[in-house]
Amino acid sequence: MVAEAAPAGVTGIGRTASRGLQVRAWIARHSESVAIPVGAALVGFALFGVFLALLGKSPLQLVEIVYRGGFGSSFALGNSLQRAAPLLFAGLCVALPARLGLVVIGGEGAIVLGGLAAAAVAPALSGLPPALAIALMALASALVGAVWIGSVGWLQAYRGVNATISSLLLSYIAIALANHLIEGPLRDPSSLNKPSTYPLGDAFMIGPMPLIGVHWGLGCGVLACLVAYMLMDRTTLGFAARIAGGNVRAAQIQGLPVGRLIVGFTALGGAFAALAGFFEVVAVQGTANATLVAGYGYTGILVAFLARQNPLAIVPVAFLLGGIEASSGLIQRRMQLPDATVLVLEGLLFLVVLMSETLYGRFKVFSPHLWSEKRAAAPVPAGSPA
Repeated sequence: MVAEAAPAGVTGIGRTASRGLQVRAWIARHSESVAIPVGAALVGFALFGVFLALLGKSPLQLVEIVYRGGFGSSFALGNSLQRAAPLLFAGLCVALPARLGLVVIGGEGAIVLGGLAAAAVAPALSGLPPALAIALMALASALVGAVWIGSVGWLQAYRGVNATISSLLLSYIAIALANHLIEGPLRDPSSLNKPSTYPLGDAFMIGPMPLIGVHWGLGCGVLACLVAYMLMDRTTLGFAARIAGGNVRAAQIQGLPVGRLIVGFTALGGAFAALAGFFEVVAVQGTANATLVAGYGYTGILVAFLARQNPLAIVPVAFLLGGIEASSGLIQRRMQLPDATVLVLEGLLFLVVLMSETLYGRFKVFSPHLWSEKRAAAPVPAGSPA
């Protein structure tokens, strides 16, 4: 029996090789969700470069302008971070329901209503301490957004109404409702050329974060992404939501409350989107007006898909797209292109990212379960043990 035992050195080598294979397999599995979106983004930029070349413009000049306008100076970085702040919340509004298999694209409406709610309740809170009043304004915004997008989840779960269609239609309703209230019952009579609500006043405005110079919406947005990641990937509730998103029938057989999960996570996404509108009012505009309809909700769709619905990945993606949008004015002036050129770029990126969804699981380098098949098919060297 002793003669048949494997030498200690061979056993150690085998364990080391097995551990190395496990590490490579872990890296391969997690690299796919990074490599494919990054590759898709590069393809989108390349297609946009072809589009510029057909217009007689230089793609290299665009890259230089985007870098200068979005990342090339402290002022540009601050502007990019400020634009990234609402994209963090808007991305979560899409990413959280997407983990349950829902495509919610109505975040723009929740952003507008969130900002309007903050401005609407502010006059009634004028006698309270500023910190308490601002907290109540944030709560009002979050509740409005939760009810608005949560109704999308309710319609999907209990009435079978497609969440994509209902969220888009509700977004149009939200924008029309906000325009009516801003230009009607909630309008400040002194706002002649640009209808808006009554100004909040300096006491109810939120200042910038120290050292960075960007309002606190950025810090709260990053914190929201961290909380969302912990909820989805480190709790039983998030695990149940992922099961429901993977197979609704299996989740129902296991007794999971699929309907409540759908309503709860869509409501949470709506609350996050509404906070984007809240910070736009209390940290940037000072009133609710037509500038709340800035397209952040629609850009948030691209943010979520580029990030593969990963709340942590939303942070760098939002910063990248925030920098691109921050450079849009410079692109218009330097390259003599319309301001909507950036929308063309974002549309191409979104299209290529959607097409790249078909590539997952197709590459052996990212699929460790296929490596054994490759090794089994390889010829066995002469003299090696069977």
